[in-house]
Amino acid sequence: MKINELARKLGISTRTIRFYEQNGLLPGVIRENNRYRVFNDEDVWRLQTIIALREAGMTVKDIREVLESESAHHAVTDRERLRYYLELQQALLAGQWLEMRRMAETTSQMLELLQKEQELPLQEFFELAQQARQLRELRHNWRDHWNFDQRAEEHDRHVHTDHTAYPGYDEVLTHTAASVRAAQGERGLDLGTGTGNLAGRLLAQGANMAGIDQSREMLKQCRSKFPAMDVRMGNLLSIPYDDRSFDFVVSSFAFRYLAEQELPLALAELQRVLKPHGRICITDTIPENTENSTLARLLQDWLEQHDYMLQRTSPYTGVFTLLAVPIRVSS
Repeated sequence: MKINELARKLGISTRTIRFYEQNGLLPGVIRENNRYRVFNDEDVWRLQTIIALREAGMTVKDIREVLESESAHHAVTDRERLRYYLELQQALLAGQWLEMRRMAETTSQMLELLQKEQELPLQEFFELAQQARQLRELRHNWRDHWNFDQRAEEHDRHVHTDHTAYPGYDEVLTHTAASVRAAQGERGLDLGTGTGNLAGRLLAQGANMAGIDQSREMLKQCRSKFPAMDVRMGNLLSIPYDDRSFDFVVSSFAFRYLAEQELPLALAELQRVLKPHGRICITDTIPENTENSTLARLLQDWLEQHDYMLQRTSPYTGVFTLLAVPIRVSS
């Protein structure tokens, strides 16, 4: 169809269609010999997707990046494409919401300082602003440096053959799931769920499981294995779930990918999505002579400072499991 027909069909202006074309969102539009644009079914679908994502709040720049990255993936259905777009937008909005919340908290702290101090507390203001900026940059700069999308299809085989990265894999996950002691109907979240192997054990115990992962392809594998799971794209620094959503949070072989300065932010996020009585169970390796060799100690220190009672076990050589239960239940 031509541009006027398409505009009438979708209830938008021809000017809007031209704008999207000029910004690279509708590449390769066919033109007849008289230079009129002619749009095919793929163009119509693509434009409908653009309109939906714009309505959800995604910027033109972000949509263009999504569409360009999508072109590298083949043999995907329209449903899979749309799910991917919306998951990216959901993750983006979750990050923006957390930043707005942090800004509001920083503003409140500044107002409290202003009310207490006789002189303008400019140094304290500056320090609060610096802290806020550092947190924002940590979230903004998070990237997948490990190519998990490329590893997804081989992941389940790999975890059983790479005994250095995943020592005692089945035994360790079984121990972690048993440590949580999930009750029937409890809601749990698996951080860095991958293909869902830990979450699957908790589903078998009767828990209602959700999971997040930064890898689209890992999530596809997880959905095919555990369709009852609610899985979303996200990372440990920006969890796309509401406050106080879960009875427990688990994670296996994921925290080791965080830098030391990122750990407090991830743990604060984890605590945010837990209910007041919520418990935490983290399993990971104890690498030697690396920046994460102190991972277990850093986790323990933070959890103890935030009033958790800890139980540490070693389900396999070179692996630790931390179970954390709040000492006092906040209202």
